[in-house]
Amino acid sequence: MKTLAVDFLLKESPNAIAIVDTKLNFINYSNEWHDRFSLGNTDYVNKNLFESIIETPDFFKKAISNGINGEEHINTGQKFILPDGTLQWLKWKIIPSKVENQGFDGAIIFLDDITVEQKEIELLHKAEEVARIGCWELDLLNNTVYWTKTTKEIHEVDQDFVPNLEEGINFYKEGVHRDKISYLVSNAIAEGKPFDTELIIITAKGREVWVCAKGEVEILNGKPVRLIGTFQDIDERKKIELAHQEISERLKMTSQTAQIGTWNYNLTENNLDWDDEMYRIFDIEKFNFSGAFEAWSSTIHSDDLERVLTATENAINGIKDFDEEYRIIHKNGTIRHIKGLSKTIKDINGTAVKMTGANWDITELRSTEIKLAESTKSFTETFEHSSIGMALVSPELNWLKANKSLCKSLGYSENELLKISSNDITHPDDLPGSRYFKKKVIEGDTINLQFQKRYFHKNGNIVHAIIGATPVKDINGNVSHIIIQFLDITERIESQKKLEALVDVTKSQNESLTNFAHIVSHNLRSHSTNMVMLTKFLNKEKDDDERQNIHRMITSATESLSETIAHLNDVVQIKTGTLENLQSISVINTINHITKSINGLLEDKEAQLKIDICKTHFVNAVPAYLESIFLNILTNALKYSSEKRTPIIKITSHIEEQFMVISFTDNGQGIDLKRHGDKIFGMYKTFHKHKDAKGIGLFITKNQIESMSGSINIESEVDKGTKIIIKLKQG
Repeated sequence: MKTLAVDFLLKESPNAIAIVDTKLNFINYSNEWHDRFSLGNTDYVNKNLFESIIETPDFFKKAISNGINGEEHINTGQKFILPDGTLQWLKWKIIPSKVENQGFDGAIIFLDDITVEQKEIELLHKAEEVARIGCWELDLLNNTVYWTKTTKEIHEVDQDFVPNLEEGINFYKEGVHRDKISYLVSNAIAEGKPFDTELIIITAKGREVWVCAKGEVEILNGKPVRLIGTFQDIDERKKIELAHQEISERLKMTSQTAQIGTWNYNLTENNLDWDDEMYRIFDIEKFNFSGAFEAWSSTIHSDDLERVLTATENAINGIKDFDEEYRIIHKNGTIRHIKGLSKTIKDINGTAVKMTGANWDITELRSTEIKLAESTKSFTETFEHSSIGMALVSPELNWLKANKSLCKSLGYSENELLKISSNDITHPDDLPGSRYFKKKVIEGDTINLQFQKRYFHKNGNIVHAIIGATPVKDINGNVSHIIIQFLDITERIESQKKLEALVDVTKSQNESLTNFAHIVSHNLRSHSTNMVMLTKFLNKEKDDDERQNIHRMITSATESLSETIAHLNDVVQIKTGTLENLQSISVINTINHITKSINGLLEDKEAQLKIDICKTHFVNAVPAYLESIFLNILTNALKYSSEKRTPIIKITSHIEEQFMVISFTDNGQGIDLKRHGDKIFGMYKTFHKHKDAKGIGLFITKNQIESMSGSINIESEVDKGTKIIIKLKQG
């Protein structure tokens, strides 16, 4: 009888309960179990549990297996996804069944589907996270505070943070915000009044965040026992709202300050509503204004009326918003220029019902624009047709515009200049000065500055110019661009250099004239004495063979005299006619030209050339002389190279004050300067036994260099090599 009662109670239990044996076969189950978890209407007693119920998670299966072996298991909620993708939540309790003195004979299973409840809770949590709305509770009986997960996230505290009332209040920004929340909470506790407020909190990470705090009071036996409420992050919305409010206030103030009139036009009632500024702009008394469309259109200049009416019609029809400039006529006959903008508002059916817009007087602006246009035109004509170079450059010294005169002086087209900076074509030695004057122009109060500098022409030549710089400043007082005046003084500088060189050469020629006279006297006297003696010998000699020998000697002496006269003529050519041919010449270009002309000799000797010449190094020289000097030095280095080693010739250049120093260093035979140093540049002086040695090359080279106001020195050591150092004025 007792067993029947138990079975009955089990079957009719409102809970899903099942009893299984150690083989997981059903012993019994409730009707609720059968309805909710069985696969069909069949009776499953003595049938296997997992062959008879819906799909369950492996975790549940493992818990049952442990249960029949004596391990109790309780799960308050397990989420899993069925094979068909359905989401399901189950909770269960598994109690081992034990027979006294016989061990475990199965398990009792309590199973419940809590999917609906859990989905609701999950959705609530999601909604809370998405809306950034948290909840809070103040238990007045226990003096405890509870915050939900989102509330803690808004405060930027850890999830294990346990707040109290004082800490919660202290999160609010000190001052008005903290005082207000303190008052509201105190008032709610004392009088039971709910509150709804927007205040700023300082999060645990120090950020200011706008929040909406709401609270209600629960009363028990006339006394408040609990405060509950919500806590929402409204920072983004509030900041937008405050920004909009600020913009609206600024717009209102701006409209008043800028004297902008606003209006609304009711299309259905033909009613035009103006603010006070509109009456001022149109010079109409308020009491004389009918408020009809025609009251406005009658003020428009007749030449603009048709265009304005068409634009108004297009705005009403939704073709294009009204955006026009037009003229109006005041009652005293004065013409004013007006700018008008409007938006068309439509009803739910798409019919235009209202226009709202703004107008402002732009007469002074148009007058200023006309004057500016005339001024701009005048400046443009002056700029383009000026006989001197003119340009606009940025504060960073980039070209913005250049006239034809400037382009001609520099050899670049305007488009080419706009792609480069002024510094890109400035001589390197003048860059520090450019930076200094740039600083003075941009940071100083000087209206106009002048300075001299050098540029590189497109063809590589040096261009000398006097620069005038006038800064143009914007409304904030910052330099927007600089007006440059470019006076090309290259010819003046070249003439000055030639004049200085002429003085130097004249002095040099005077000093060398005496020396030249000695050379002529010495050389010609030697030949004259030789020929006189031979002539005497010839007159005295009777023997025919000996006379023929003397004839040969006279012939040889004559040829030698001719050669000496030719050399003396070369010297004369060096000493005269130099200055008018001086030019600014690139050192590296000349070196490259010479090396090409002696490629055969270089290859024959297997010589190595090491050239370290800056492309910006120029000298003031006669082109033919400079080539002759470099050619003579290079061929001498090859001619007197050492048979013990491969010839290596190093060519370098550097600047010393106003001179360019060019050095030629070789590893050849060298010269004993202790023996020959005082006659190294003498005429017909040779220091090596070489069949082509004439002793005239270095003499001519020295005279060529000195004729160009330069100097030459030699450093040499026998069997180690020679260094020839040339100084010429910079080009």
